[in-house]
Amino acid sequence: MPRTAIIAALEREVAGLIRHCNPVEREHQGRKFAFFEQDEMLIVCGGIGLEAARRAAEAVIALYHPALVQSVGFAGALNTTLRVGDIFSPAVVIDARDGSRISVEHGDGVLITFMTVANPTQKQNLAQAYGAQAVDMEAAAVAAAARAHGIRFCATKVISDGLDFEMPEMARFIDAQGRFRTTAFALFVALRPWLWRRVAILARNSNHASRVLSGHLLVLRQHPGDVIEAM
Repeated sequence: MPRTAIIAALEREVAGLIRHCNPVEREHQGRKFAFFEQDEMLIVCGGIGLEAARRAAEAVIALYHPALVQSVGFAGALNTTLRVGDIFSPAVVIDARDGSRISVEHGDGVLITFMTVANPTQKQNLAQAYGAQAVDMEAAAVAAAARAHGIRFCATKVISDGLDFEMPEMARFIDAQGRFRTTAFALFVALRPWLWRRVAILARNSNHASRVLSGHLLVLRQHPGDVIEAM
């Protein structure tokens, strides 16, 4: 059984890591999940958002009983210090829905989990209200599931968009299962030339962030015990 379970939203966030793993499809509570197994680590990409992350966390805990659950993936910067490609491992994860906090040993800074893709104004408000340095859409749900089952938790995020970057409209392309409807989004953008440059920048930043995150996690995979011993 794996000692570390990594939970991401989308496969593209950890593309460089899962190519080294063995894919296995398993079912939990009527839903099918694709797990990527490798030695003492496994990865599941559960979808975007809190509910998708919660379902994935519950599935991986029930099916694999890991010693450590790790939320990984993209995050937005809430200050100008963090830049695209920077790794961020928080000491505190906050759920913006109710302000609940979960502390993480050996982390640094605050990660706020928000309900939707945050625009620059929302990012500034989140930074001021919670003293957070980065924002994501999943970590708080994973942290809560781990705590409920008495399992250790940590988060490793990579910055994919800076403080002032205006994300294109994306919420409408995330379905109820947390899947991103790429084809529909591409058609939407194709008819709006004023979005082309912004989407190109987003794609470039996301690809860079994914490479950095996968490289970072590959190092941890080579020394899986170090992740748990550091907790």
